[in-house]
Amino acid sequence: MELREYQQRSINQLYDWFRNNQGNPCLNLPTGSGKSIIIASLCQDALTNWPETKIILLTHVKELIEQDTGQILNVWPNAPVGVYSASVGVKKLGYPITVAGIQSIRHKAKNVGHIDLCIVDEAHLISHKAEGSYRKFIGDLKEINPSMRVIGLTATPYRLGHGLITDKPAIFDDILEPTSIEELLAHGYLAPLRSKRPDNLLSTDGVNKRGGEFIEAELQRAVNKKDQNLRVACEIIKYAEDRKAWIIFCTGVKHAHAMAELLQSLDIPTACITGETPKNEREAIIDNFKSGSLRAITNANVLTTGFDYPDIDLIAMCRPTLSPGLYVQMAGRGMRVKSHTDHCLVLDFAGNVRTHGPITAVRPPDRKGQGHGEAPVKVCENCQEFVTLSTRVCPACGWEFPAPEVKPLRLHNDDIMGNGKTMRVKSWLWRVYTSNSGKEMVTITYFSADNLAEMVTEYLCLLHGGYAQDKAQRLLHGIAKRAGVIIENPYDLEGIVSTMNTVPAPTEITKERDGKYYRVTARVWNHAA
Repeated sequence: MELREYQQRSINQLYDWFRNNQGNPCLNLPTGSGKSIIIASLCQDALTNWPETKIILLTHVKELIEQDTGQILNVWPNAPVGVYSASVGVKKLGYPITVAGIQSIRHKAKNVGHIDLCIVDEAHLISHKAEGSYRKFIGDLKEINPSMRVIGLTATPYRLGHGLITDKPAIFDDILEPTSIEELLAHGYLAPLRSKRPDNLLSTDGVNKRGGEFIEAELQRAVNKKDQNLRVACEIIKYAEDRKAWIIFCTGVKHAHAMAELLQSLDIPTACITGETPKNEREAIIDNFKSGSLRAITNANVLTTGFDYPDIDLIAMCRPTLSPGLYVQMAGRGMRVKSHTDHCLVLDFAGNVRTHGPITAVRPPDRKGQGHGEAPVKVCENCQEFVTLSTRVCPACGWEFPAPEVKPLRLHNDDIMGNGKTMRVKSWLWRVYTSNSGKEMVTITYFSADNLAEMVTEYLCLLHGGYAQDKAQRLLHGIAKRAGVIIENPYDLEGIVSTMNTVPAPTEITKERDGKYYRVTARVWNHAA
């Protein structure tokens, strides 16, 4: 199987990282990018080049175990792969590749024996707690082979209340971002989302939080109200009347059943799936949904990972969440390329888009006890100093930022995607910039191929510390690798500028308005151009 360019890039970045680093990397790949294909190709490549390699692939649900195993055999029909999972009904060890459910294998490290490479699909599910199943099992494997390397894959490399999955204590040491939602959309590998602001918005007033998330029982009581459910159901039907496959995310089991019964009473063929749904019944519901016998599925705390049906063309978010990961996972169910339409409609009754922003610009949650952490930056119009969004007076020059204009929030059709616009690029210019306060940074200016007066400049705060520095350095390494070079020292600004001004600029960027300025959200290199 021939890999897409970004899929091969993902594998190449892993090898580059291992050549230059110790520890364990995690691939951050959007939902729908083909993680299973990347995993399968990585396994084939590893065993082809190093035949004695022993690999174990860990995940948490039956659907992903079957999906990952199927892709390995699809990419490599004669792959030496075995499955160890009670939910699948197979428990076989001793193969060069083992695909395992963590709940089934967590106490079996001694039976598994020597492993060279451990791959974790949906790696954000690894608990920060030392006693978590993944951590305990990986720790047991490392006692057998201290040199074992771990690779993670996830669309959401963070955990609510604990920050990035590289925040200590952590299994992973770095996050690699070989592609982006914007790039995959530009190439037609993903379907865009369209959003509408419903008239019936769910209130979380009085709902308490625990661990940074709404308490489920209180949330369900606040949302699951008969009259409100009816209004929401009628509005879903109003917008989705001509749509094929609906997923409704609910606050809990009672809410999911109530919404299913209500939609059924309104002549919409609907079923409900929760964690309590028996395995055979769940499989039958999903089969009927994919065949078209069912038009809608309501669910509670399931169908966010491991569920893949490209033709989902409507998502109703009736589940408010403070977790950016859950928000992205819910929205991601609608982003696969469809057979009958070019997009998926998102009805956000829960206000999740307002809480987290477009899915192309979701910030990772902060660690416990850190409040909201370091805010994203803005630029002083007088001296170009970078400051936090909350700053009212520039500390470098004393310029007062205008008071923000308060407007009633109304979502437009594309708000969930961030309203990005593409620009063909003729060339770029990298420079070292020093602010009035003496802080150095790197600027990248992209010059339009179609309009001599059009340009976009972005700033890399490589020396600023904190979240801004971490984000800037990861972005720098990603851009450099796409351009065909490796930056050895992210603190050598002059060296970076000298190197990057000699390599090809992207042929196209996606830019998104951020106040008076634009930020670059995607870069595409067409090496054949």
